[in-house]
Amino acid sequence: MNPFAHATELSSAATGGTILSYSDSWFTDINHLLYVEPAPSLKGQFGPNGALFSGWESRRHNPTYDWCIIKLGTSGSLIGFDVDTSHFNGNEAPAVSIDAFLGPPDISPTEDDPRWTQLLARVPCGPNAHHYFEIAPSTPVNYVKLNMYPDGGIARFRAYGSVVPVHPVDPLETFDLAHVFAGGAVLGTSDQHFGVGSNLILPGRGKDMGDGWETKRSREPGHCDWALIQLGKQGYLQYIEIDTAHFKGNFPESCEVLAATDISADKWTEILPRTKLGPHRQHYFLLQNVRDAAYTHVKIIIHPDGGIKRIRIFGTLEQSDNFVLPADVPNIAPVIDTAQTPIVGMHLPILPLTPEAFAPFGQVIAAYRDHGAAPKGTKITPANFGSASKFHKLSLLDSDYPAESGATTGLSVYHCKPTDLFQLTHMERHAHTNQAFIPMSGQGRGYLVVVAQTGSDGKPDVKTLRAFKASPSQGIVYKKALWHQPMTVLDEMDFTCVETQVGDGSIADCEILALESPVELKL
Repeated sequence: MNPFAHATELSSAATGGTILSYSDSWFTDINHLLYVEPAPSLKGQFGPNGALFSGWESRRHNPTYDWCIIKLGTSGSLIGFDVDTSHFNGNEAPAVSIDAFLGPPDISPTEDDPRWTQLLARVPCGPNAHHYFEIAPSTPVNYVKLNMYPDGGIARFRAYGSVVPVHPVDPLETFDLAHVFAGGAVLGTSDQHFGVGSNLILPGRGKDMGDGWETKRSREPGHCDWALIQLGKQGYLQYIEIDTAHFKGNFPESCEVLAATDISADKWTEILPRTKLGPHRQHYFLLQNVRDAAYTHVKIIIHPDGGIKRIRIFGTLEQSDNFVLPADVPNIAPVIDTAQTPIVGMHLPILPLTPEAFAPFGQVIAAYRDHGAAPKGTKITPANFGSASKFHKLSLLDSDYPAESGATTGLSVYHCKPTDLFQLTHMERHAHTNQAFIPMSGQGRGYLVVVAQTGSDGKPDVKTLRAFKASPSQGIVYKKALWHQPMTVLDEMDFTCVETQVGDGSIADCEILALESPVELKL
């Protein structure tokens, strides 16, 4: 059992660990030494230089020792190592020692650099086994030199410890508080049968399902799995990214997120109610109940099981007075004041548009080159003699005009020009029809979508206010009677609008309300 399972693997290729130089690696590709996945057996396979192994193997008869220099993914204090000789039997490294130091990140140390400090004196190794070596916590280092005596093979090398956290200088700057480089850590999971929980906070989006967190299939009704994340520092949370990259048939059906400042008290606050997830994409959700509390831990609960690639929890170290969450949006007045002076300073975060986050407000209309990334239940068939794919009925028309009104459904075109300021000043709704807006160009920076549900007073429910950025390849359908901002584009754009209207449209089905104080839309 790995005694360093609670620590961060600072040497891993997944955190950016790289091999800078080495004395010899005749038989193998030495980069395998830092791979995330365990070394596979290649028994019986041969290449031009001999038997194949995954790891680092040098030539025989070295009179001194072989070495390789590794740059860690980030600076950190080391507490131990795993020198893994799996599948090397008769050609394993008989002994190793390990040196390290902290230096500028843009240098390439030499084998005889005088700054090397020994962290692990020469110790014996055996064949086909993990060798765990614990050391007293080191001072921060970012370069490691692995020495093997006199030659041989090592399948994997893992240097464990804790990172030197990297936080913004400006305490009001938004960043990922859960990221491994920010000092985040996955403290535990309910299950990690196929992929370990610590992968959730690694950099990047990974390369396959193997470098995410995936639980085994559950068979009991009501089952759920969870992962507990300690943030790099206590902070005020704003929004979360849940990435299901590569998980197409095994993503969670839904998830919910809780936060706490003292996990020993077992008092949790729901910051994301149970929300459906989709396959193979980054989901972005604005968090709730985070205005007045700074949190240290986050727990994600998935229903009933499945896989997630990464979790990003964005926030700040200090609370910003002009960051406006939905519950704090100014009152909305049923009066249009065209002479209103904009008040800048309050803002609402704009998150990338995804089908799951937009589902309470309508539908996202988009094609998926990777059919496995389409929302579950989407009917997809070949079309045009196999040269196209048809995504069936992504949205239906919806209207409830009286029969005698003579309302008909048609296509209109909006030609929209960008504005200098992105502010929410007015909202509108169409009580009798849904509306589809389909971009007529796949170029440009896209457009903004700001929506809110209707409250008990018939006005927008500010607690449900959300802002999204749509790409030029995404269309939207507003639900009937949904409050929304008029079309706001980042570049000049044309849209086809599909809606039901009375006659020639001279009878307006449009209710408009003005905000008493505009809200800046923060890109």
